[in-house]
Formats: sequence, C-alpha cells, structure tokens
Amino acid sequence: MFTYDSKVWEDANLVMWIFTGKAIPLLLLLIWFFTCRHWWHHALIVPIVMYTYQIFDLFNEDQGYFDEYQIVVLLPIMAFVVPSIYLIRAKAFNKINNADKTLEELEEEFMIKPKGVWSKVKQYF
Repeated sequence: MFTYDSKVWEDANLVMWIFTGKAIPLLLLLIWFFTCRHWWHHALIVPIVMYTYQIFDLFNEDQGYFDEYQIVVLLPIMAFVVPSIYLIRAKAFNKINNADKTLEELEEEFMIKPKGVWSKVKQYF
C-alpha cells in the first residue's frame, strides 16, 4: 500500500511497533471518552492528548524535528482540565452536604445525555 523510509529509527518494524503501542491505548481511550456517562470523563482528555502528541512526535523525530520539552505542550491542557474537574467535584460534594441526595443522584444530575455521537461531539465544541 505504501512505503516508509525510516531515517532516525533505522528499522520500520520498530517504528510500527512503537506506533501500535501508542495507537491502541489512544483508540481505547477515545472509545471510553465518547461512551462514558460519568461527570469525570473529561479527565480522559489529558492521556488522549498525551498519546496523540507522542504519535505526532514519533513521526516528527523521523523527519528531524526534535522536541525535548514534551510536557510543555501538555501543560496548558492540564491547566484547564484538572481545575475544571476539581470544581465540578467540589460543586457535587457541596450539594451532597446541603441536601439529602446520594452521590448516584448527583451523578445523574451532572450527567449529560446527548442523543448520538455527533451531538456528543458538538457538545464539546
């Protein structure tokens, strides 16, 4: 179907081994993210971005673009996702302390139920 000339890695089999080691967890995380009903599912964005960046970096290294500070790319996303999840959690536990609701009832309240995959994608953008 295609040819792949590996310059840095010297062996295309090694590159594909590393690629599948990152692509399979990424695929499973994406499935989990789009099918999860819990309020904390936005925490999955951090490993999704990390695996995506690692895949792009794998092929960029072969082109000669080296990035030694990979965490710098992930920090802005983590700076947004982690505090927002904490604020949702704090709001949930504040409602538990002020009302007679159980944790399951609050998860139902925070749960967003779109009708299909496209409406779930539109919900985030």
